[in-house]
Amino acid sequence: MSSNTAQSTGFSRRTALKLFGAGAGTVGLGTLGIASPAAASTVVPAASDTGYWNKVREMFTLDKRILYMNVGTVGSPPRQVLDVVDAVHRQVARDAEASYSDFADVRAVIAKAHGVDTDEIVITHNTSDGMSKALLGLNLRVGDEILTTNHEHSGGDTPLALARDRYGVVIKRVELPIGDDQVAEDYVELFRAGITGRTKVIMFSAPTYLTGTMLPIRMLAELAQQHGIITVVDGAHIPGMMAYDFRELGVDFLAGAGAKWQCAPGGTGILYIRNRVTAANPTPLPEFWPMVSSGYPRDESVDLRSRDESQDIGKYAQSIGNGTKALNAGVKKAGEIWDEIGRQRIQDRVVGLADRTKELIVERWGIQSLYSAKSDTRLTCALTGFNPFQNPADVKDSAKSAAFVSRLLDEYGIEVRNTSLSVIGDSAKHSPLRVSTHLFHQPSDVDRLIDAAWKLSKKMA
Repeated sequence: MSSNTAQSTGFSRRTALKLFGAGAGTVGLGTLGIASPAAASTVVPAASDTGYWNKVREMFTLDKRILYMNVGTVGSPPRQVLDVVDAVHRQVARDAEASYSDFADVRAVIAKAHGVDTDEIVITHNTSDGMSKALLGLNLRVGDEILTTNHEHSGGDTPLALARDRYGVVIKRVELPIGDDQVAEDYVELFRAGITGRTKVIMFSAPTYLTGTMLPIRMLAELAQQHGIITVVDGAHIPGMMAYDFRELGVDFLAGAGAKWQCAPGGTGILYIRNRVTAANPTPLPEFWPMVSSGYPRDESVDLRSRDESQDIGKYAQSIGNGTKALNAGVKKAGEIWDEIGRQRIQDRVVGLADRTKELIVERWGIQSLYSAKSDTRLTCALTGFNPFQNPADVKDSAKSAAFVSRLLDEYGIEVRNTSLSVIGDSAKHSPLRVSTHLFHQPSDVDRLIDAAWKLSKKMA
């Protein structure tokens, strides 16, 4: 699909030396002292190249005593990112250096990685910050409807509640199914059934953080365009995980995390604001106001009610006084590292590990244990939600689910998390496990997780 378009790069020996810190071509401040991978001559390493990915793992400072599989909550910045952030913090302190900036150099790296222009990217504090900026910057009126889902994060639900209470917006929700019984078209039809003549915005998470199912972004964007509806995507898990071209997705807004899969510093995020009329989205640019800004023109020279690409909407939203120069430098470095490895390569790797996870879960617990999609690849990503209990009904026991997570860490040294979600046809909430597979994992780590979870499920039966 076009929404899977990646900005991947070739991998030469020179790239390997830069990436892993060997020789004079080092990326970042100083070398990491890691030899270049054997596979990095002129051959692009396969997604399954164990030696190569072991070298990638050495870039991180994760506690080796713990198998960390909870990247969906927070990632771990590579050493190079830590070095850059520390160096810039010290530089700013030494020189008492202010940074009244729109950070165009940082935004340019992220924009290029995701197929858009610099003026369409804002570096935010996190996904919640981006979602609030997007939703509350829209021109919403009494009676306008926002169509969303019952599986949203508070980062999206909170600005929805603000819009409801302040502007009189009506919130309608699509109930999402769980498991592997759906295909992408099923989700489109669920949203289609919820659209009315008053629907102004469609907001959804992709993937949903509760189950790990990737909603079909491009297909939902096309549905919205057919009805002249604005799309706002909570894409918290997309940057650093999926090699999506944001423009080809055809959405109007997409908010993502910097500190999750992209492994940038904490307190960073990414917001895409569509600022082009293209074949992927030929509808007029939505009326949008940068609600938090110190860079918006204060005279009458700009009127965003008729905004076009000549207006740098990203700059207006990015300029908010004295910025965090060190954190932005960390975002830039993390983006450069991902680009060096190749974003499509990373997507293939992390989703491939999740596919393996799902296959092994089905072998042990059965297909009915999955809460995330498996068969339709348009709905898969690097998150996996499943019921780990021998007695399936135990997934409704939130205390037992929490105990499972705790014991998995205490007894087996593996960190995951659980979620709590509504399931169609069941009055009780379910608390499945959620597993994140990332570029510092190996297939053997997936096998270790499944073996440990299976043993623990028997102990807790």
